[in-house]
Amino acid sequence: MTIGSMMYHSKSNDTTKFITLLVMWIRRYCVDKTETKMIKRILHSSLLFLLLLENSVADSNNDIAIYWGQNDGEGTLTETCATGKYSYVILAFLNNFGNGTVPTINLASHCDPLMDGCKTLSTDIKNCQMQGIKVLLSIGGADGNYSLASSDDAKNVSDYLWNGFLGGKSSPSSRPLGDAVLDGIDFDIEISPPQHWEELARYLESHSTPARKVYLSAAPQCPFPDAELGIALSTEVFDYVWIQFYNNPGCEYEDGDVNNLLNSWNQWTKSVKNGKVFLGLPASREAASNGYVPVNVLVTDILPAITKSPNYGGVMLWTTYYDKQTGYSNYIRSFSCTQQNHTECRGNDEHKANKWWIWLMVGVGAAFAITCFILCLCCVSRRKDKSQVDGKLDKKISFTEPNGVNPNKTENIKLEERRSNEVKVFNFESNIAASNNFSSINKVGEGDFGPV
Repeated sequence: MTIGSMMYHSKSNDTTKFITLLVMWIRRYCVDKTETKMIKRILHSSLLFLLLLENSVADSNNDIAIYWGQNDGEGTLTETCATGKYSYVILAFLNNFGNGTVPTINLASHCDPLMDGCKTLSTDIKNCQMQGIKVLLSIGGADGNYSLASSDDAKNVSDYLWNGFLGGKSSPSSRPLGDAVLDGIDFDIEISPPQHWEELARYLESHSTPARKVYLSAAPQCPFPDAELGIALSTEVFDYVWIQFYNNPGCEYEDGDVNNLLNSWNQWTKSVKNGKVFLGLPASREAASNGYVPVNVLVTDILPAITKSPNYGGVMLWTTYYDKQTGYSNYIRSFSCTQQNHTECRGNDEHKANKWWIWLMVGVGAAFAITCFILCLCCVSRRKDKSQVDGKLDKKISFTEPNGVNPNKTENIKLEERRSNEVKVFNFESNIAASNNFSSINKVGEGDFGPV
């Protein structure tokens, strides 16, 4: 585990701590409360911008997404992430929910949700996230009992997902996967009417904040538009769209012909205005009834063409089990290495670690520059205040004594003032004017040191 990857989920908290300490120091030594609030807002906005910039750079255009959870021999989630091949791991599936159905997660023999056995995956999920891998929960699938009956039903399912798998405040005991906080939700809707999925997507997207985003992905079939997800995709709230170019004759690879696939790809990439588009493929011939693309066709005819799309994101594979058998993802990584970015050859973990260090240095440098700028403003402000005070030193002030003697008497009075930004300082002339030359009429009391 790299130092850079260890920062992945703590960077928001570290930002808050840094800002708090810096503002406390500035407030103590430099400026008043009003200015402190302004400076805090500037610092927070600047550092959040850096975090968002880092996140956008971290998402490359050569990523691989993989579905995990439907085969016994695919290995553990920790083992899957440890390969360094994948940028996104999608847990499949939550396939019973909505319309009064008791929500149930199905991860084959990996765990038994009825016995709370899936809570043990919490550690695996965190291990993946610490390596910079986004872990999403896929809802739907080809089998199950799921649908949304109404807008209220969509809101209820959204609340369940938010509190049960995402950043909600429910207790770990009520969360099917324990206290791990997933990065987002994947929509693989295949056997449900299309209504209300767009509402569910918007409800989930509303939980995103600059500090922590709720990522949304969708897995439509390649016939355009998708019968179940077409309305939801029109909301343009999805960050990733991995299109299933398999089990769909007419828009998939068939018998040496790539044209149907490429034509469908171009139609999809033009329609998806926001987010990245992924080429969804089976990782072996056994993974799907049809649509398998031989690796030589993939790297010579398909990838060179689709990577030209500005919203190309990478390749989605079904599933970990089949990729483990064939090594299909290795050919995709090899293409990315030789055709686009040689740093991919060194492995995802090292490459991501390098990017983390780069943005760590950028963030520290920016914070240091902001701090220096604020300190310069402080110094200028304090020097200005000091010059105003020093200008009053040795100033000759003419005043008339209360007893009327020597009305033109002049004395040299040295003003020793230590002004505070929060305390108003009055000079001698102001006191004379305010008290009517210390008239007894304005006397408020008398103590051991005389009248006041």
